[in-house]
Amino acid sequence: MKKRLVCFLVLFIALSSSVSFAQKKEPQEPAKAIDSVKLKGYPVSPFKDTLFYIYNRVGSFSAEDRANTITGKIKKIYEDSFFDTDSIQVVPSDITQDIVYKGDFVIMSVLDIDAQSEKQSAAYLAKRNLNLIKKAIIGQNENHSQLPKRLGYTVLLILIVGFILFFVGKIFNRVKLYILKNSDKHFKGFVYNNITMLSPQRQQFVVMRLYGFVKIIALILIVYFSLPLLFSIFPATEDYTTTLLRWVLSPAKLAFLGFVGFLPSLFAIIVIIVIFKYALKIIKFFFDEIKKENIKIDGFYSDWAMPTFNIIRFLMMAFMLVIIFPYLPGSDSPIFKGVSVFVGVLFSLGSSNAIANMVAGLVITYMRPFKIGDFIKIGDVSGEVIEKTALVTRVRTPKFEDITIPNATVLSSTSTNFSANTKNASNGLLIHTTVTIGYDVPWKDIHKALIEAALKTDMIEQTPTPFVLQTSLDDFYVSYQVNVYTKEPTKQPRIYSSLHQNIQDSFNAAGIEIMSPHYKALRDGNTTTIPENYLKTDYEAPTFNVKNKS
Repeated sequence: MKKRLVCFLVLFIALSSSVSFAQKKEPQEPAKAIDSVKLKGYPVSPFKDTLFYIYNRVGSFSAEDRANTITGKIKKIYEDSFFDTDSIQVVPSDITQDIVYKGDFVIMSVLDIDAQSEKQSAAYLAKRNLNLIKKAIIGQNENHSQLPKRLGYTVLLILIVGFILFFVGKIFNRVKLYILKNSDKHFKGFVYNNITMLSPQRQQFVVMRLYGFVKIIALILIVYFSLPLLFSIFPATEDYTTTLLRWVLSPAKLAFLGFVGFLPSLFAIIVIIVIFKYALKIIKFFFDEIKKENIKIDGFYSDWAMPTFNIIRFLMMAFMLVIIFPYLPGSDSPIFKGVSVFVGVLFSLGSSNAIANMVAGLVITYMRPFKIGDFIKIGDVSGEVIEKTALVTRVRTPKFEDITIPNATVLSSTSTNFSANTKNASNGLLIHTTVTIGYDVPWKDIHKALIEAALKTDMIEQTPTPFVLQTSLDDFYVSYQVNVYTKEPTKQPRIYSSLHQNIQDSFNAAGIEIMSPHYKALRDGNTTTIPENYLKTDYEAPTFNVKNKS
């Protein structure tokens, strides 16, 4: 009886120990063991040989999808010409064991459910798969290296690009030869409103420079766009492909999208410009009729038409710019506004003299002191007006010297217009010169000689007839001023010269000495100062007894 009791106790203790041991060991086994025989495995075989199987789905990815994805990633790693086995590592996380290449490329993730399918731990399974992937890639690289093939592609691409560059260069050379051979036919120069903007030689030079620029840009673009193809051959440089394309395509895309977005504003600007353009044409037609005197307005002279139109055109252009400004791209940006203010300040500070001359030019226009072609005198400058601008007035002197006078100076100086009464008035310009003769000569003889000399002068008017004024009775002589009319004010120097010559001839013929008696001399029996050929044979020169008159 005791032996049976002892055996029963031993058996009870043994059973308790076994149950206790089983309970302690139970946490190390999978909570829900799945018989791998009952699951279908999908092979991961990037290089024909199977490396391992995938049994479980994860989320929406089936086991087959997972196997195909892992196979594709292994092949992509194999294509890396700079593959390094140490770059593949196992990176554990909270719920998975990730096999990662170069720190951020996840080849596969091993979950607890994958470990349960093979009755192994997730860490063990991840390490095993890691070694299998390394061995497969290393073995494949040893048997079938991709580097020679990629080098071959590189050489082929370089040859193709070189051929394209050679072919494009040939095309550009043919174009250049055609341009040079037909330069006389195509380059006629550029003339606008009788102003030669570009001579034929200058036009050819500009076109050839533009041709050279286009050629260089085309060759650079060919080489630039071939670089992404070259970099895409090697997986290590494949990222540069996207970078190079982004450098060009991103700005081009932004420019295109910006242009497309600007189209509504562009159409608005075009409509505004067209409206103002035809409005200006209507206004110009009106002022042209005023200039031609087909339309007459009291108090508004015909020569005011074009200056007034220019002022109205300037104001309308400024108003048009104010309207267009909000439609311009970037007009609301702070930088654009800052630059506009800065330019305005610089213009205001640096153009004070220019503004003063412009205002003076405007005032002179409406004062009408002279016109183009008038012979004037401003200060010490005498000459013909050849140009009037908003800033300056240009005068050509009788010596053919072109003198530029700022309008502010013209406005502040006294100006004399010799041509004002020569076009519409019947008499013309009255010019004069003075001679002084002693009291011993009768004034009637002097008047007659001066008028005869005036009538013989070129470019003077016969009607009204010249006349003589006695302007002063001095101590020793009388001042005689001869006045003649002319309608050629621009030729005053020649008229005066001719008048003085004729006065000398006329006085010599009349036996009158042009001599103011401001001297001491004895003239009894002496020869006069008149040339001998003017002395008449039947005329007996008088004898003068000149005493001291000084």
